[in-house]
Amino acid sequence: MIVRSLSDIEGTDRDVESASGTWRSKRLVLAKEGVGFSFHETVLYAGTETKMWYANHIEAVFCVEGEAELTNEETGEKHLIKPGTMYLLDGHERHTVRPKTDFRVLCVFNPPVTGREDHDENGVYPLLTEA
Repeated sequence: MIVRSLSDIEGTDRDVESASGTWRSKRLVLAKEGVGFSFHETVLYAGTETKMWYANHIEAVFCVEGEAELTNEETGEKHLIKPGTMYLLDGHERHTVRPKTDFRVLCVFNPPVTGREDHDENGVYPLLTEA
């Protein structure tokens, strides 16, 4: 059994600030736990824009605080994401998130991330594995 709080991981290698400065992710469950998924709390900052394309992962996102506009770059469709709303990137969709306020979400990734990932120039997380 693993019990871990957000305060336990603050300031550790599980507490990741993006190179772009648009988000911070606290990675509660990682690939090294060996459970088949990773689980994160991520805050995307108000007034920023993050373009993403999870070419190597499926991600489910559940909003717990704040509001953001989500654009499906494949179709142009826009959605307002607010507390209680989930979105699932089950087709590896290119997407953009534009937070209206600080936007706090809980995210599940499959395959699990290692904790070292950040978006590349295409918005993709590389497919990293544990040794």
